[in-house]
Amino acid sequence: MADKRDYYEVLGVGKSAADDELKKAYRQLAKKYHPDTNPGDKEAEAKFKEASEAYAVLSDADKRRQYDQFGHAAFDGSGGGGAGGFDFSSMDMGDIFGDIFGDLFGGGRSRRTNNGPMQGANLRTSVRITFEEAVFGIEKDLELALKDECGTCHGTGAKPGTSADTCQKCGGKGQVVYTQQSLFGMVRNVQTCPDCKGTGKIIKDKCADCYGTGFISSKKKIKVSIPAGIDGGQSVRIRSKGEPGSNGGPRGDLLVEVEVSRHPIFQRQDYDIFSTTPISYATAVLGGDIKINTVDGDVIYNVKPGTQTDTKVRLREKGVPSLRNKAVRGDHYVTMVVQVPTSLNSEQKDLLKKFDEAMTGKSEHAQEGTENEKGKKKFWK
Repeated sequence: MADKRDYYEVLGVGKSAADDELKKAYRQLAKKYHPDTNPGDKEAEAKFKEASEAYAVLSDADKRRQYDQFGHAAFDGSGGGGAGGFDFSSMDMGDIFGDIFGDLFGGGRSRRTNNGPMQGANLRTSVRITFEEAVFGIEKDLELALKDECGTCHGTGAKPGTSADTCQKCGGKGQVVYTQQSLFGMVRNVQTCPDCKGTGKIIKDKCADCYGTGFISSKKKIKVSIPAGIDGGQSVRIRSKGEPGSNGGPRGDLLVEVEVSRHPIFQRQDYDIFSTTPISYATAVLGGDIKINTVDGDVIYNVKPGTQTDTKVRLREKGVPSLRNKAVRGDHYVTMVVQVPTSLNSEQKDLLKKFDEAMTGKSEHAQEGTENEKGKKKFWK
């Protein structure tokens, strides 16, 4: 007993853990280390047994109380053939192993039957819109192939004048029961019937129009309203436009994923918009009004004298509307880039030289003479 790990440590929970926390912790460990998912792995098998023993004690109120008081010594000499000499005969782990084997083998003892009313599957499609359409919202028409109940067999899938037979394998229940040998004995589990695929019915004479499916596909136009402020990758849900349900169940939904085209000027981050705008050298120095392009159109902005390149300004509430409240909008951040002339004529160059002389108080020729003198002195030293 001395080399055994603390049961709470084994399950990764605290000593005050509630029953549901214990069950969740054990279930995760049992799924991870179960011998059926780790065939031949002795270490995984040992960890599985260790976790099972810990849960067997801590999930029982009396045994947990004894363990909290005396530790592993509380069960010395108890005998039994369980893991590490522990007696599992009193363990009731049906719910847990039903869930575990349901996940491992595709069954699930708590699953409902498939021959009752079931909602149809959701359909997915996509639509591409412009940057501005994402900002302000728009309605789009989509053309999709949707299924409807077959008018010939009225959704039964059987040839008119015939009917579907009850599945012999599952007796019309849509599920079959099987048992799985586990470390602690036979575990009862449930699986969808492989013959009728969970419907409980077998169609021998299929409808010629729908080929036994009970549905006919046809192209239909659907109008989708895309809300203002939506972003790329988000979806619009249209209720009851998905696959038809079965056995009287409702239709599924249509999920329309939005793809937003790249804008040549604007970039978006959450509800804010970012862009750059060029300003002339003279405007940067002297200041003045410039036009800035926004999603709402051009706005006039007064540039302050002495503005440096990469100066960022904020245009309040010129960004993207919030999906939850159209009245709330993000901001538009504009980075101003000073344009440096790359091609000047003689007159422009002279003017620029005079400007530079006025700023520095020195002429270019005087500077050249000084540099030459310095060079001569340095040369003859």
